[in-house]
Amino acid sequence: MQIGFIGLGNMGSAMALNLVKAGHDVRAWNRSKVAQESIPGVTLVKRAADAFQADAVFTMLSDDPAIREVILDAGLLASAQPGLTHVVTSTISVAFARELELLHEEAGLGYVSAPVLGRPNVAASGQLNILAAGKADAVAAIEPLLASLSKKIWKLGENPARANTAKLACNMMIAMAIEAMAEGVVLTESVGLDRADFFELILGTLFSGRAYESYSAQITERSFKPGFKAELALKDMRLATEAGNEIGRTLPMLEAVREGLSKAVSAGFGKKDWSIMADMTVRGGDSMASSESNPEKTE
Repeated sequence: MQIGFIGLGNMGSAMALNLVKAGHDVRAWNRSKVAQESIPGVTLVKRAADAFQADAVFTMLSDDPAIREVILDAGLLASAQPGLTHVVTSTISVAFARELELLHEEAGLGYVSAPVLGRPNVAASGQLNILAAGKADAVAAIEPLLASLSKKIWKLGENPARANTAKLACNMMIAMAIEAMAEGVVLTESVGLDRADFFELILGTLFSGRAYESYSAQITERSFKPGFKAELALKDMRLATEAGNEIGRTLPMLEAVREGLSKAVSAGFGKKDWSIMADMTVRGGDSMASSESNPEKTE
């Protein structure tokens, strides 16, 4: 298949390369310049509109405004190849997902919300979990493409907003897990228990699972090289808050982790991994991450 791809950051480039490996003709565009040698086999196009001249196009941009600017404001839906299916893998707001669904229907194009679970290394290995929702024919048309990127495709029905809501809920719960581990460390280190020993205990008894395994290691090692940047995590917590407000609900734990991420970003750690908020909790609100792990503090 001929595939368009918009957004060649760490996640997008890994996904585009896996589509090439699966035998597809991938034509990609990025807002900033990308070195051709970094994405072998991917054809770089000069305009985002060129990526929409394909059987399917993937979008992996950072947020609602970026998608609106690059795709909607530029009129790419109106000029897209007839019959194209647009797969939005970005983490976006529930309200924007509904808007995109309507606009694609009006343009006669397929639309699938397909946000992903997994860090860049997981994307590179083709082991993402993909949350897919959209009309059955649209999902079926791009399912072989999703299969080349994922360990599992979670089909969540024909309402695209379901996938986006589920993704926000997942990220919200990971943030809560990070904060819970940090607060556990605050208590246990106060009596001299090493955090590595505490995490060995919880992983071996009550809290096994990828999120706990991955982020407990980062907290133990005090390593916050970005897998998922704190500034993007804060964006997701804001979107989750908006989704809660839309249904008239206040979510206290969400408010707590949103505040923690906000403090981390305000302190200059927005480009670091979102688990940096655990370090701030452990240290009473002032992360002592080294200048090497926090270049923002030295600029």
